[in-house]
Amino acid sequence: MYLYIYIAMNKEAKVKPAKTCFGHIGGKLGILLMAAFEEKGWIAKQTPADKHFYITEKGEKEFAKLGIDLSQIKPEVL
Repeated sequence: MYLYIYIAMNKEAKVKPAKTCFGHIGGKLGILLMAAFEEKGWIAKQTPADKHFYITEKGEKEFAKLGIDLSQIKPEVL
C-alpha cells in the first residue's frame, strides 16, 4: 500500500511526490536520500555484498545536527 505525501517545489510548479511504503520513505525520494547518505559517509555497508547499511560515526553526528534522535533505533547484529 502506498501513501502519498506531496512536497510543493514552489507555488507555480506541479508538486513532487514523497511516497511512503508501509510507513517508511520509499519511491524516488527514498532512493535519493539513501544514495546521498551513503555518498556523504553517513551510512555504509561492512562489505559491498551486505544487504543492510549501518549508521557510521559521522552519520550519528550529522543526523543529530538535523535533529534526528537515533536513540530510537535499537542496535542489532547485521
